[in-house]
Amino acid sequence: MPANINDAAVRAFIDAVNAGDRVAFSEALTPDATMSDDGSERDLLPWAEREIFSANGRMDVVSAEDDGRTLVADYTNDTWGAMRTRWTFTVEDGRISHFDTGQA
Repeated sequence: MPANINDAAVRAFIDAVNAGDRVAFSEALTPDATMSDDGSERDLLPWAEREIFSANGRMDVVSAEDDGRTLVADYTNDTWGAMRTRWTFTVEDGRISHFDTGQA
């Protein structure tokens, strides 16, 4: 992981995704966290189950800006294979309250 990911919530999110750890993933998020995929709002927990946990999702961060709140990553899962993705995170009180992802 690039050294310039200084935001602990983003690091926890990436670690949870790569470990397939649903509990750690939830702990990285605020209780009312939201997300969007390619600009369309999605229901976060079903999306995460489908795109991350049931599909063995993994993030390999290529670059990071804004202390890691803006990323480009090679994302791989069993459903879609590998693709270059962008991720932006909104962090409030040490937890992610919103993230947006999509193809880069």
